[in-house]
Amino acid sequence: MLAIRNSILILLFLTITPFAMGQIRLPAIFSSNMVIQQNAEIPIWGWAGPTQDIQIQVSWDTIVVQTKVSNTSMWKATIKTPSAGGPHTISIKAGTEKKMLENVLSGDVWLCSGQSNMEWNMDVSADGKPYLEQINDSLMRLFQVPRSAASTPQMKGEGNWNLCSGEPLRWFSAVAYYFGKTLNTELKVPIGLIHSSWGGTPAEVWVPQSMIDSDSLLKAAADKQCDIDRPWCPSSPGMAYNSMIAPLIPFKLAGIIWYQGESNVDHPYSYKLLMEKLIFNWRKDFQSELPFYYVQIAPYSGYGNNMNGVLLREQQSKLLEVPETGMVIISDVVENVKDVHPRYKKPVGERLARLALEETYHFKTISAKSPSFKFMKIENGKIKITFDNASNGLKSKEGKELKGFIIAGSDKLFYLAKATIINNTVTIYSPKVKAPVAVRFEWTNDALPSLFLIKKAYRLLHSEPMNGQLNKINKTIRYSSLTHQKNFNKMAA
Repeated sequence: MLAIRNSILILLFLTITPFAMGQIRLPAIFSSNMVIQQNAEIPIWGWAGPTQDIQIQVSWDTIVVQTKVSNTSMWKATIKTPSAGGPHTISIKAGTEKKMLENVLSGDVWLCSGQSNMEWNMDVSADGKPYLEQINDSLMRLFQVPRSAASTPQMKGEGNWNLCSGEPLRWFSAVAYYFGKTLNTELKVPIGLIHSSWGGTPAEVWVPQSMIDSDSLLKAAADKQCDIDRPWCPSSPGMAYNSMIAPLIPFKLAGIIWYQGESNVDHPYSYKLLMEKLIFNWRKDFQSELPFYYVQIAPYSGYGNNMNGVLLREQQSKLLEVPETGMVIISDVVENVKDVHPRYKKPVGERLARLALEETYHFKTISAKSPSFKFMKIENGKIKITFDNASNGLKSKEGKELKGFIIAGSDKLFYLAKATIINNTVTIYSPKVKAPVAVRFEWTNDALPSLFLIKKAYRLLHSEPMNGQLNKINKTIRYSSLTHQKNFNKMAA
């Protein structure tokens, strides 16, 4: 009889013990010091003992949100968030256990991702380290996702929300910080920054593998990426997405900023499609048509004797066809075209922020948009290009001769051209091309800018062909849908 009683007690102990030992668990993205998206219904989730009742109490409301733990030990709920402000608390209770999230702010949360230029931290940035000791932004919070890779999607994740000062800021993305700082200054609301980047990674690692495998063009490019020896980062599709994005889903965000592309220059023609897949997938994951703002890669001579850097920049320009996207140009802050990492990150972050202020928050601000092709006119042996986003007019750098344009006739051979500016129109011509049909601007991997907006807007023209690009130099022309397309297609045929 005693033996039976002891067996029953042991069974009861084995049954009860797991629930007594920290049954409430939360994904890493939910912690004290966090920022929650303001004026929204946000998801919150975690794990506890199966069948347990979960009660969520927030300090800004008297309503107690209740849910139940499933037989997988997971629970989910939705809470309504207040207008910008704080600090607040969020209390989560299961049985006799309670977990408290303290010093929570309500504001706007942005995800910041990409490769090394986004990862570049304040300690190594030319405009970061000198100012570290002066920075203590109480209305900004930082969440650093540690580098990790996985072959299957992860759930809990790693990381903590930290105050924006000291050591957490020292090792945080400089681009992300200056982006958030500008938003915080202009909007006067708390800003939460989630930084999830890994230097050297191609974009394929940031999308689910199934999306790559289902498209032959993307699959072929990804297979070649995997053939490259990268001891410093993963190269297989989905590896960073599974461990550095999936655990965040579906945390409520205001938007996304992205700085990546350098590791995809060997296969530029698939980049626009790849990024479209990434944007659409992340929007589906985070259950919102999130604005997606990105940086065009900078001039760099290390890509080799090819046009791959130019072609990838062109793909980035074409990505603007995707709704709710925007691109900033940073060629004018490059000091050394032999370094793939521009040292100054503050202007990059600030330009991304001004794009967000203009497009997402509808602020009247200095525009971050670069001049873009509007239409082309050919007359008297010259090509005239008129630009949008140039209402104040264009100018050459420091008033010097305008360079960087090349021009071609029906023979498809390009020659250096002269160019003159009148307001927002550039006239391009060459004595070697009597009947021009095509023009390009800054068509080399390491081209530095020479065409700028008038001072008020101060934005330079992004690299792209004015009527298309060469698939194979001087052999086959592929045109974008611009003026005289029919004539060009006949010529190409």
